Amino acid sequence: MDHIGWDNMMFGDIEYPSTQYDHLPTPPHSHDGSPLNDAEEDDTIVSISTTFFANAQHRQQPPDIVLLSTDSVYFHVHSDLLLNASDNRFRGILPMPMPEQGEEPPVFEVPESSPVLNVILHAIYDMSCAHYSPPFEILVKAVDSMPMYGLNIKATIQQSTPLFTLLLSHAPLFPLQLYALAAHYDIFDLAAPTSSHLLAFPLSRLTDDVVERMGAVYLKRLFFLHFGRAEALKRVLGPPPHPHPPTPTCDFPSQKGLSRAWALATAYLAWDVRPDMSTHTLESALRPLAEHLSCDLCKNALNDRVKNLVVQWSIVKPANTSYSEQYDTRTSDRHHSPPHFRLSPKHPHTLTGVATLSLSNRYPY
Repeated sequence: MDHIGWDNMMFGDIEYPSTQYDHLPTPPHSHDGSPLNDAEEDDTIVSISTTFFANAQHRQQPPDIVLLSTDSVYFHVHSDLLLNASDNRFRGILPMPMPEQGEEPPVFEVPESSPVLNVILHAIYDMSCAHYSPPFEILVKAVDSMPMYGLNIKATIQQSTPLFTLLLSHAPLFPLQLYALAAHYDIFDLAAPTSSHLLAFPLSRLTDDVVERMGAVYLKRLFFLHFGRAEALKRVLGPPPHPHPPTPTCDFPSQKGLSRAWALATAYLAWDVRPDMSTHTLESALRPLAEHLSCDLCKNALNDRVKNLVVQWSIVKPANTSYSEQYDTRTSDRHHSPPHFRLSPKHPHTLTGVATLSLSNRYPY
């Protein structure tokens, strides 16, 4: 193959078509700005509450002021309603007297986030904020912030208010925190039903912060709730099944075996007694005693006794009963044990004083 001399090759005979560009794109000047940035600067987003907006029909007259939260959410509200609910002009934010209404309502900045302020305003308007599903921490923060805005917490959180219902719905998941909140502000109607969810809580796990927030009075009530129920269960367990009339196959000495077995089983339960002990636990420990009985009358007596025990323990309701009026801690017996529960002499299987077992606004201090 002959060597090709590329250096001697001529390209002069090849003609390339020339293209004429009449209009060339010119890049914009640097000071003209970006079209995307300009569009973003023109779009101003204003966050307005979906409940408290300008045309909301919460009252006959329209809102006359606007509250601005720290995260830039606007709340259109009525100044007279806020002033009536607050004793410090809503933390001194609202002037007195209010300025005359102009074309646009005045805007006042509030040092609260929109979720917290939303809960506070719903409480003032006596409206439910449950559809927002506020976390329990937000509810607690809102309640703790209410005194700073001059709100009476005991008047704001009553049994008939939506906020009371919303707080109580968190009792199964946050019983200790809710009880401490209710105790801190002396909301007895909220603390009492919440206490029933604390029966399984070991009191030894109470921290110093929770105890300090709870206060001495409600801490004492919580301890006596546990001690009182434990004492009541021990006394309910005490009496053995009724003896039946002697028969040729089962006389009184033979029936003492059932009494001894009952005493042994109840002593086991009393040793590990808990305020939240279930009726199923009681039945599981006592009903198997019938397997060792040959007398049908003894079996019937045992079944009746277990049924009576379950009923008596079931009616001990920690949230709806009260301590005995006779247990007066103002006397020298204030350091004694919780109220004494006794069995009625006429009806040995009936517990008297069951209605003296839990929290009450009649608790003597």
